[in-house]
Amino acid sequence: MSGHNLITINNCNVEGSKKTALQNINWNFKTGESWLVIGPNGGGKADFLKAICGQMNIVPDSAYSDSIYSNIFDDSVEIVSLERAAALIEEERNNDESEYVEGGVDIGRTGRVFLAEAILGAKVKKNRALPDEAKKLEAYPEVKLCGIEGILDRGLKYMSTGEIRRTLLCRALISKKKLLILSDPFAGLDVESRKILLDFFDTIAKKQLDDNASLDFPRIILGMERYHEIPDAINMVLEFSDKKISYCGPKSDYEKILDDRNSLKEKDREKNRAEFENDVEKIKQETFFLHTEKIADDKEVLIEMNNVNVGWGDNRVLIDLNWKLNKGEHWLIRGPNGSGKTTFLELITGDNMQVFSNDIKLFGSRRGSGETIWDIKRKLGIVSYRLHVEYRMVNSTTLENVIISGFRDSIGLYEAATDVEKAAAKKWLQLGGFAGREKEAFGSISYGEQRAILILRAAVKCPPILILDEPCHGLDEGFRQKILDLLEIVANSGTTTLLHVTHDPSEVLECEKNILEFHPKETPMYKIICR
Repeated sequence: MSGHNLITINNCNVEGSKKTALQNINWNFKTGESWLVIGPNGGGKADFLKAICGQMNIVPDSAYSDSIYSNIFDDSVEIVSLERAAALIEEERNNDESEYVEGGVDIGRTGRVFLAEAILGAKVKKNRALPDEAKKLEAYPEVKLCGIEGILDRGLKYMSTGEIRRTLLCRALISKKKLLILSDPFAGLDVESRKILLDFFDTIAKKQLDDNASLDFPRIILGMERYHEIPDAINMVLEFSDKKISYCGPKSDYEKILDDRNSLKEKDREKNRAEFENDVEKIKQETFFLHTEKIADDKEVLIEMNNVNVGWGDNRVLIDLNWKLNKGEHWLIRGPNGSGKTTFLELITGDNMQVFSNDIKLFGSRRGSGETIWDIKRKLGIVSYRLHVEYRMVNSTTLENVIISGFRDSIGLYEAATDVEKAAAKKWLQLGGFAGREKEAFGSISYGEQRAILILRAAVKCPPILILDEPCHGLDEGFRQKILDLLEIVANSGTTTLLHVTHDPSEVLECEKNILEFHPKETPMYKIICR
């Protein structure tokens, strides 16, 4: 069985519903190989992985006599990705029936139901008794491996980003599929979860390195936006760029190429950053009249929380939280998955209704004292998982309109844009590397590109507070560095205060001198740190 072909693609195209996404693809996946698929946002990586798992078509090119596509896994393939997680939440929100439910809350499918569907091979009927298999899930080794025993009965749409990713991984494992595609699997996971996943991957990947290994265990293909936290067991790399294969071969050779690329980038780093900073300042000045109204100078305390408690039933998320945000104090918010970080931010944005039962003041006024949601959002720039999902639900809107909606604080654009707004949007898109793409649909670009667009949308009005919940999810190294530079520049401008959630230490900004750290199993359940 040595060198046995698992997947063979010779001179094939990847076809989407409306157009050819990738042309002339040549790639073989054999026993004894453990593959990393990598590439910049929009470069073709995501389309390739979608094709492997059957979401797009791989079609032999009739112009070549040796064109062939074979895949021994057939439809026994499962993908875990940021896009899959977003699509799942989108589906849950579309099926929300809260208005017809007593008490006004439809929690939708729970993690337990979602996993039971994978075991039974069919949807579990809503409001019906759970099958016996679903009641035993705590004992499953896959559930223990992913650490989700405590959230099985939580609605999918109420899970944190990291929790939904771990639930998707568990479903992939429990489904007994023969091929698992893990796309950017470490994004949004806390340190402990990343270690668990990395150890699991290495265990499986090491088995893949044996030419004579049985096909009874699942194979894994790892997809990454950037070369970061790569398991040791990876021995082969497939890179996409500009919608074509730019490298295919051993990991050792690829690392030499990366070293050369990074040396060249580092040489021009300071010069490029200075030019980028000048471009940002120029655009801000040119579009100043479109910015949101500024807070009066005497409002030094922007947000104040006094003895805040949030929870559902026996699940207490925030306990006796006392915290305030002063103008110009940039904060890093950190803690393990499910510790309350997103809940904390949603109290500020107004997306969590328990804000009205707590003593929370925004811009000097207690929430619930007569202000509208627009009065609040006018003073906030927001990048979050929730916002990303909401924009995916109106994904036909153009990139131009997404940027313009940032000036208007709406999801999508419902009134005609002015010529002035269009000109401003064009400048911001050019700054972000999207020149000439104003009319492209939001839903047609990659997940990482969507994320970059939403960050630009949040920044355009130079808001008094910029709220960033894992803003670099799905970004390649180029986009990531550009976005981090942009955030640092915005913070240093003196007009915007940052609240930033991230699990990645490399994404912590120099300006973030204050840390709010959540510890859900301790008393008190938070710490305030100054660095």
